[in-house]
Amino acid sequence: MTEDSARAAQCLAGVSPIAPDAYDDLNVNCFCVTTDVAALQTLLQEALHDTPAAQPITVSHPHLFSPMAVFVSPASLAGMQAVVRAVEHVATLPGYVGAALADAPPVAAHPVATGSVFYGYDFHLGPGPDGGDVPQLIEINTNAGGALLNAELCRAQAACCQPVAERMTRPIDADAVEARVLAMFKDAWRRARGEAPLHRIAIVDAAPAQQYLYPEFLLFRRLFEANGIATVIADPATLAWRDGVLWHGRDAVDLVYNRLTDFYFEAPGNRALLDAYLADGAVITPHPRAHALFANKRNLARLTDAALLRRWGADEATIATLHSGIPATRVVQPADAETLWQDRAQLFFKPAGGYGGRGSYRGAKVTRRVFADILAADYVAQAMVAPSTRRLGPEDAALLKLDLRCYVYDGQVQLVAARLYQGQTTNFRTPGGGFAAVLQPFA
Repeated sequence: MTEDSARAAQCLAGVSPIAPDAYDDLNVNCFCVTTDVAALQTLLQEALHDTPAAQPITVSHPHLFSPMAVFVSPASLAGMQAVVRAVEHVATLPGYVGAALADAPPVAAHPVATGSVFYGYDFHLGPGPDGGDVPQLIEINTNAGGALLNAELCRAQAACCQPVAERMTRPIDADAVEARVLAMFKDAWRRARGEAPLHRIAIVDAAPAQQYLYPEFLLFRRLFEANGIATVIADPATLAWRDGVLWHGRDAVDLVYNRLTDFYFEAPGNRALLDAYLADGAVITPHPRAHALFANKRNLARLTDAALLRRWGADEATIATLHSGIPATRVVQPADAETLWQDRAQLFFKPAGGYGGRGSYRGAKVTRRVFADILAADYVAQAMVAPSTRRLGPEDAALLKLDLRCYVYDGQVQLVAARLYQGQTTNFRTPGGGFAAVLQPFA
């Protein structure tokens, strides 16, 4: 071990509590806890039923998992949960609901009896006034992928020495993640169908076998079928709506785990899903209403507008939590072009209906031509919050950017995962980057 990592190991093994700003030092200088790639590969082969000749996922997806774990303070974890609860409280206020639905296609106004599975609240850890990191909510997604992959990742963490192993803890146990995931789907079903039996789930995405996170679909199928629920992975075009039932071939589908990025079922190939949704013929989750209430980035401007929140009846504690936990966001208006251009270096431009960083621009790099395109489209401008960083090893001079994803259901954080990357937005193309296990140093 290097002197720096030895010092960090000593901190891990024997000092409690850690000062808030020491977590940054751990992420830069501690290399004591890493992913056991061989163990992870074995776990995934068993989970995905790979044959010895099958291409390992760590080969087919070389940058899906980072070899390094990430340290996050209990205060940051608590801060993220507080922001989640504040957002989900505001999303129940009639004024907010009306404004959010007014920005969405009519299908989003369809009433539903259940919430959506797997909201993804994505955070940067910005510098706080008293040292340490303060969670800043960058965006919300309603079809967040990676939860079960991260459960396997948690099982493959290794410590460099016994003192670190004895002190190494995880925020959420991997077996508990799987149990919570299963309970979440059953709860979504129960809210819509009561005590009726759940026989069949369809995991739906366009050309699912070609999706980058297809291995996770297999993990979901394994989980559901191990608990007595028949499961199919299907393209939406293979579904049919007839006689008040959603069909896949000859089999009736009770619940759709929706992984599509056609959030409002507007494509012709998604017509069966649209009809089933509007007729309440199947439980579909995540659903269009959830996207309108949470994932449309115009909502971030509403959530950071204190006067608007007060008018809708939000309490002062909720407003304060949102003010400190979400970067100031505004809807891009052509009338504000001059001010936005002058302030662009401190802004990040995002399409209101976008996802996965597509069409997003760091203001400092925006050209006049791109800026004109932004003004003509539906964008928001968000105050820049630089992400915190993680170093891969003692000899590595480069620092990877770090963001955190909270997987949320019914206002509760079920799992926190990190993503390491280089570039403008998160991706799975950075050597050494990808999903990283989130650890707390002390029990």
